[in-house]
Amino acid sequence: MSSSNAAGRAFIGSFTSAGGRGIIAAAVDPETGGLTVLGATGAVADPSYLALAPGGSVLYAVSETEDGAVAAFDVTGDGAPQPVGKPVPVGAAAPTHLALTAGHLVTANYGSGSVTVLPVGADGAPEAATGVLHHRGNGPDEDRQAGPHAHQVLPDPTGRWVLSVDLGTDSVRVCQLTTPIGTLRVHTETALRPGSGPRHLAFHPDGGHAYVLNELEPTVTVCRWDAESGVLVPLAEAPLVPPGTEGATYPSEAVVAHDGRFLWVANRGHDSIAVLALDAAGARAELVTTVECGGHWPRDLTADPSGRRLYVSNERSGDVTWFDIDQETGIPRRAGSVEAPAASCVVIA
Repeated sequence: MSSSNAAGRAFIGSFTSAGGRGIIAAAVDPETGGLTVLGATGAVADPSYLALAPGGSVLYAVSETEDGAVAAFDVTGDGAPQPVGKPVPVGAAAPTHLALTAGHLVTANYGSGSVTVLPVGADGAPEAATGVLHHRGNGPDEDRQAGPHAHQVLPDPTGRWVLSVDLGTDSVRVCQLTTPIGTLRVHTETALRPGSGPRHLAFHPDGGHAYVLNELEPTVTVCRWDAESGVLVPLAEAPLVPPGTEGATYPSEAVVAHDGRFLWVANRGHDSIAVLALDAAGARAELVTTVECGGHWPRDLTADPSGRRLYVSNERSGDVTWFDIDQETGIPRRAGSVEAPAASCVVIA
């Protein structure tokens, strides 16, 4: 798909095992950001996380099942995504995240506590896995941290490193991808506060800081990132809900503003979007306010390419809600929603 054709499209992942439609394609109104459903495919079970290839013609999905897999879809048409080849096993259970780097797909496999590498073929389809990196360790929460649980994997802004965030071991691993063989090697491992349960991280636009979102306690850990040495250093934590908040809160996703002034976080349980102000260097984060997420159990949060809007995937209320962002304060304002049963993530092309 050309960049001109790719503009104005969105793809929503959802849990088919909970009544979702699989992968939903939608048109995006360029003026309002509103979504209009164009079609859907249930060709792969539980496509909980999606990623677009550069150029936007191929969409990748993990299948978050016991026999985990990844699948590719042609999204150049106007309707439902069309499968490219067949789903490819990742050799692990419950993949929750994937990313593209150096001609390979990498998946974070929550159930098995591992990261899988799969080459991408000329047609854009994933090929057989060439490597599985198994994490080791645990944490103090006996229910959630009895073993490793890799939850996110992504390249750093330079593309030199692949970072794996593990909820079960309270750590982030910095890895090197060996090509063309397609294997990962751990370079460094950063320990975070025991019991924090890191889930995802997001980089500051300057590439010098990263923000690790903790699921087991509603906090974000601000870190310094040294791309030259491949080292992540924790600096401080900031809360994601106001003091005295009652009930459990499970943060799910973090987004950094294009200009580096704000950090937004989706909070499940509290059902909110946390708005944090970042200092000029990106080294400090301060909670400004929280805004209702427009539904229940916001599993994912993403910004549109312009940085003017946020989209929230509310899993349990079954919708994707979009917000206009006040460019001065960073505070989102609800603008609309579309039905999407068991929504798990949304990608805006």
